[in-house]
Amino acid sequence: MMTLRQFAARPEMVPAATSWYLADLGEARGKQELYTRQLPQRLKVLREHALIESAVSSNRIEGVTVDQARIGTLIFGKPLLRDRDEEEVRGYRDALKWIHERGTAIPISKETILRLHSMTRGRIWDAGRYKEKDGDIIERFADGRERVRFKTVPAVRTPKFMSETLALWDDCLRDRWVHPLIALVGFNLDFLCIHPFRDGNGRVSRLLFLLGCYRLGYEVGRYVSLERLIEENKERYYETLQASSQRWHEDKHDPWPYINYLLYILKTAYVEFESRLGQVAAPRGAKTELVGEAIRRQRTDFRLVDIERACPGVGREWIRVILARLKKEGQVSCRGKGPAARWWYKGK
Repeated sequence: MMTLRQFAARPEMVPAATSWYLADLGEARGKQELYTRQLPQRLKVLREHALIESAVSSNRIEGVTVDQARIGTLIFGKPLLRDRDEEEVRGYRDALKWIHERGTAIPISKETILRLHSMTRGRIWDAGRYKEKDGDIIERFADGRERVRFKTVPAVRTPKFMSETLALWDDCLRDRWVHPLIALVGFNLDFLCIHPFRDGNGRVSRLLFLLGCYRLGYEVGRYVSLERLIEENKERYYETLQASSQRWHEDKHDPWPYINYLLYILKTAYVEFESRLGQVAAPRGAKTELVGEAIRRQRTDFRLVDIERACPGVGREWIRVILARLKKEGQVSCRGKGPAARWWYKGK
C-alpha cells in the first residue's frame, strides 16, 4: 500500500521513460481492435500458444516444472495428474481461462485474490488463505549462506494491509492520481511487498497484472504470454523488484524501476503481437511462424530442446522439419547430429 500512498500525494513528475512507455502503449491499444479482426484462425493458434506458455512459464519462474511431453495434454486435456507440479500448472491454466473468459467482469477484490490463489495452489492446505505465520524472503547462496532479502508484512497485519491496498487502488482509479497503468503496477508492487500468502505470491501477482490489463483495455496478454516475457527477462524482474522494494516499509522507496520494467514487458508483448499479425498474408502456418520467431530470438547457439521449450504444444518432429527447411535456405547452420546438435541462427 506504500506505493499507492505515494500516488495519493499526486507526484508532480513522472520519469521521461515512463511517459514514453505510456505513449507507446496508448498507441498500441488504439490499434488493438484492428489487429484482432484479422485472421481468426491465426488468432486462435496464438491464444492457445499463449495459454500454454503462460501456465508453463509462470510456474517455471517459481521452480515448478513438468514433463515437456505432457504439457499439451495438461493444458487442453483432462488427464489424471501425476504429481504436485502438474496440479499447479493445471490450476494456473484454470485461472488463466477464467480471466480470459470473464475479463472485465472480474473485480480486483479480496475475493478474487483469494480465489486466484486457491486455483493456482490446488489442494494444498492453505490454498485461498492469507499466511498465518511470518515469512521473510530469504536469499540462499551456493555455499550455504543465507540472508534476508526482504522483510514482508507480518501475518497478523496482512489482512489490514491488503484491505487498505485494495481501497487505495479503487480510490486511485476513481480520482486519477496517476495514469491507470502506473496505478496497476504500483498495486502489483505493493502486493508483492506485502507478500500475503505463504507461497504462490509471484503467480498470483502475474495473474492480477493480466487481469488489471484486461480491465484497463490492454488485452495483448490474450495472444502473447506476458509470463513468458517475464521469464525471458527474469534477472531484470528480480533486479527491479529488489530496487523498488528497498525502504518500502518506511514509505521511502522508489517504485519507478519496477513500474518501467512491467511497462516494458507490456510494450514488448504488443510489438511481438503486431509483428505476427502486421502482415495481412502469412506465407507459412501460424505454428511454423511461432517456431520461426523462437529461433530468431536466439542470441547464441541453441539445441532443438531449447526451441521445444520455447514452443510448448508444438511437436518435436515439426520443429525438426522447420530447422531442416531453414538450414536448406541458409538461415541456420548446424554442428553435430541428434539431440546434442548445436544450431546457429544466421538470418535471412
